[in-house]
Amino acid sequence: MQTNSNRWSVRRVRVGWAIGAVGVLLAGAGWGGLTASPERATVAGAPTATPVGRVTPAIAGGRDSYADVVKVAAPAVVTVRTEGRSRPGVPLSHDDDALRRFFGDRFDGRPGVSPRPPRQRGLGSGVVVDRDGYVLTNHHVVAGAERIVVDLSDQRTVVAKLVGSDQPSDLALLKIDAGPLPSLRLGDSDAVEVGDVVLALGNPLGIGQTVTMGIVSAKGRSTGVGDGSYEDFLQTDAPINQGNSGGALVNLQGQLVGINSQIVSTSQGNIGIGFAIPANMARHVMQALRTEGRVHRGQLGVTVEPVTSDLADSLGLASVSGAVVNRVERGSAAERGGLKAGDVILSFNGKPVEDFNALRNRVAESVPGSSVSLVVVRDGKERSLTVRLDEAAYNPRS
Repeated sequence: MQTNSNRWSVRRVRVGWAIGAVGVLLAGAGWGGLTASPERATVAGAPTATPVGRVTPAIAGGRDSYADVVKVAAPAVVTVRTEGRSRPGVPLSHDDDALRRFFGDRFDGRPGVSPRPPRQRGLGSGVVVDRDGYVLTNHHVVAGAERIVVDLSDQRTVVAKLVGSDQPSDLALLKIDAGPLPSLRLGDSDAVEVGDVVLALGNPLGIGQTVTMGIVSAKGRSTGVGDGSYEDFLQTDAPINQGNSGGALVNLQGQLVGINSQIVSTSQGNIGIGFAIPANMARHVMQALRTEGRVHRGQLGVTVEPVTSDLADSLGLASVSGAVVNRVERGSAAERGGLKAGDVILSFNGKPVEDFNALRNRVAESVPGSSVSLVVVRDGKERSLTVRLDEAAYNPRS
């Protein structure tokens, strides 16, 4: 399913470096929190504030510290290093001594032969999610890698096998053989609320494992990076940088609630707008990659647009929500099920559709070939439809 909405220009950070224009950087998430005071705050000329009570310290023992959470989470967060071959250069025929001075030993000295393509090395983070050695990371961290190694918290370095990688969700699953390992339990990301305190762990810029703190700033975000087809980000205000990609976003119970993936920035630095793939999406993708090495997704076969305030008024909708069908593909599940251009999809399998991104994700998570129920508004009246979903094409791209 596609959208016609405007998207930010993006900057992808693949395996530790930036490519492209200003915008969204692939990276991770987490930043600062506040402790309320039990005293009333007074300001000259302003009314006295109502006390909100003291926030209970996150850690037993009365310390305003997250050290105990870090002790649980940190051992399960790893560094992922990759190596791959860059594109070969064009044939050259200049003086081989000059070329050797410029390219070093990579030039073999034969006329008409380009220097050997350099090895590209990348850096990211990962999370051990199973004590048997399964590691979640980002697709963009390992895309195109010929060799993947994982640096563990106990200083061991082990070679990793790529179990499967999924570009639409920007997730990849690795397997390492290193004996029983500390692992993080996946939490329920649907239960996360805006304002919850979270910690982000990873290896930014290769300086070593780093912990940052922040809150969940928003939910259900879509940035349009990659093919933009499967996004439901947790947004957080983390001071994170290149190398945090694939790291952990944890709650104060030490549960993994997100995999750090991107930041929005006008430069390559952090400005406090980060995105993490929610744990529930990661769980779904991980299970599929572990069992089949790929993800099967449902497809409706429509192009949709967001519902605007003007459109909601003109159609008599109760709220500015749902997704407007802009186009129905010929021969698609949508056409067979009776959907038409101009329909407004209000619910999918009994759940309200908040926006077009929510609809897209619910369709993608559905089993291909399954029948789903839709409620649409057409000509001012609600209609119920049943659609048997197709399977989305699988075209992984590095």
